[in-house]
Amino acid sequence: MKKHDLVYLTEDASHDAAIEIINEEAFGPGRFARAAARIREQGPHDRSLSFICADNGETIASVRMTPVMAGSVKGHLLGPLAVRPSHKNMGIGRELVRIAVEAARRKGSQAVILVGDPPYYQPLGFEKVRYAALEFPGPVDPARVLVVPMAEGVHAGLAGVIGWRDDATADDAAEIADIELALAV
Repeated sequence: MKKHDLVYLTEDASHDAAIEIINEEAFGPGRFARAAARIREQGPHDRSLSFICADNGETIASVRMTPVMAGSVKGHLLGPLAVRPSHKNMGIGRELVRIAVEAARRKGSQAVILVGDPPYYQPLGFEKVRYAALEFPGPVDPARVLVVPMAEGVHAGLAGVIGWRDDATADDAAEIADIELALAV
């Protein structure tokens, strides 16, 4: 029996190649055609809320979180979540989801949304979103749209378009402009 030395870490750029391989194994080339992938193409995921699992130094699983506006809700889209076939059924995916949801809660996210299998995700705290309440940039089975609400009125606010949101605020943009101006002088 192989001994596992599992470590959960915040994702960084050094994990990108391994994550791409893991996602290819899990979802194949069709992953790019999914509606959730259309949202992820609109802007970058939030690395501070994205995590990997390593076993003896090898990246064997990952979960990513992308900032989204879902109707009037400022939340995060969870996914893709993928685990190497050699490490399936060990609870790694569930632990990555738990870590990511808690990190989003601490960061002030109003909700974590995903498109996934209710029997897997509902025991992890996800609830069904009202049928066809959110408009994705492509076909989605509305029965698979799930949410962990983290603020009052989330279910009521989940109505309309879901898409990537820029987490930079106007204050952040002004601060960046001030820094750039100071550097130019």
